[in-house]
Amino acid sequence: MQELEKQFHIHCTPEDVGRYCVLPGDPGRVPAIAAFFDDAKEVACNREFRVWTGYLLGEKVTACSTGIGGPSAAIAMEELHKCGADTFLRTGTCGGIDLNVQSGDIVVATGAVRFEHTSFEYAPPEFPAVGNLDAVNALVDAAKSLGLPVHAGVVQSKDSFYGQHSPDASPVSYELRAKWEAWKRLGVKASEMETAALYVVAAALGVRCGACFHVIWNQEREKAGLDQKMSTDTSAAVRVAVEALKAMIAADRNA
Repeated sequence: MQELEKQFHIHCTPEDVGRYCVLPGDPGRVPAIAAFFDDAKEVACNREFRVWTGYLLGEKVTACSTGIGGPSAAIAMEELHKCGADTFLRTGTCGGIDLNVQSGDIVVATGAVRFEHTSFEYAPPEFPAVGNLDAVNALVDAAKSLGLPVHAGVVQSKDSFYGQHSPDASPVSYELRAKWEAWKRLGVKASEMETAALYVVAAALGVRCGACFHVIWNQEREKAGLDQKMSTDTSAAVRVAVEALKAMIAADRNA
């Protein structure tokens, strides 16, 4: 591919992007994240990639939406890295699997089940999708400091939203149901769609990545007849990511 003035998908140059990045999925969530930055402004918007850049603790930081799923998340990480970014915190939503994970809780992904395909174009299946320890610890500590209920553990990353929620409609429902039961028995905390790809791409690029999620619903609690209410306010997970990013910036300065 010929060299371009701006990155092909995110439409950014190195001057547009900070070393530290927050990655939501929803483009509409980017301004809400950037509201925590100083002197924030939109620097690009193309397809699912909406990019705002500002400052935290005097350090240049960026929020960039990734859309839904591993392919677009990997593109965002690759192109942001080409612009100089090396630290990424994903903040998004998930559905609980473990019965202890309730709507409104925070889940921090220590690792991810690679039940998607993007990561297989970066590493063989034997390679685990594991979060950066500093990033994961910063996210857990941030959630605790904010007084939020937090669960740290493995999440499942999938490619098909409706493969989870309407498995019987799929010709391979037998596989989807069997795998889902395996995730439950293995203590997987929640299901989402980007972490496995981001963790493996981060390993391939040699960058740091962590991920935290707001739990919208837990279908297993519903099946078990346990009380819960749908929770769609993602502001707590955003605050967790921003506070964790501050902690990482401060730690890097003192290193």
